[in-house]
Amino acid sequence: MRTSRRIILALMLGATPVAAPGFAFDGAPVKPDATLPMGSQPAAAQAVTAQALKKVPPAAPTATAVAASSLTSLQYAAEGGHPVAQWKLGRMYADGNGVIQDDLRAFEYFSRIANAHAEDSPSAPQATIVANAFVALGRYYLNGIPNSKVKPDTDRAREMFSYAASYFGNADAQYDLARLYLKTPDASRDDFRYGARWLGLAAQKGQHQAQAMLGQMLFNGDRLPRQAARGLMWLTLARDNAAPDESWIRESYNRAFAKASDDDRATALQMLEHWVQGKRD
Repeated sequence: MRTSRRIILALMLGATPVAAPGFAFDGAPVKPDATLPMGSQPAAAQAVTAQALKKVPPAAPTATAVAASSLTSLQYAAEGGHPVAQWKLGRMYADGNGVIQDDLRAFEYFSRIANAHAEDSPSAPQATIVANAFVALGRYYLNGIPNSKVKPDTDRAREMFSYAASYFGNADAQYDLARLYLKTPDASRDDFRYGARWLGLAAQKGQHQAQAMLGQMLFNGDRLPRQAARGLMWLTLARDNAAPDESWIRESYNRAFAKASDDDRATALQMLEHWVQGKRD
């Protein structure tokens, strides 16, 4: 218990917990905006990618030659219908990583995955990739792609997020879907109820942006009954997993921590202890 308490205090105060190196939050989501690292892919998916990359010349080629050969191998595997290769190429073109940035080509690769694997089992090895492809498509539909056939279409985006959120249980899709419901200017009572439900599900799975948004709403009493301690708990969890460019999460946590009473901080600490112990009440 002392170790757990040291971890929680470190989280509350913004320090890096060092007492328990094996500690991680439940259900930390795979970020759909980053290429899946080889180590996180299912065994079958790794085998597909490894097979696609076998064609790299072994005789000390130049970096340019290696990159070109690897790209060709991925393209060959993608044309053969391998979802891992399609995903990796989609992310490469979306990010301009090793290729000229091209959102339309990225959109097309993600579409291939969604069209071919929409009905795959949520427990299939490639299920995470398929769900993330739906999320990527939903985000493209939200904003559209300039000078292309892909126009902003909120309804279509909602369909993409809804499918990934409900069928695959994807936490990032649940967060994006919640934002659509909650951020709608003329949101109805039902819209808010649906949004709050999806936000809570994503937060419980460890989606840190959902935790931050839910924490803000609870701490401030924004359209939800005010629960300052629980809001501070969610903001603490979110702050610990925030990316370097997500300053809004750290700022939200800092404001809440400064405004919280001693009782609120103590109660939040107890809630965080329960979270570390796997209790989700």
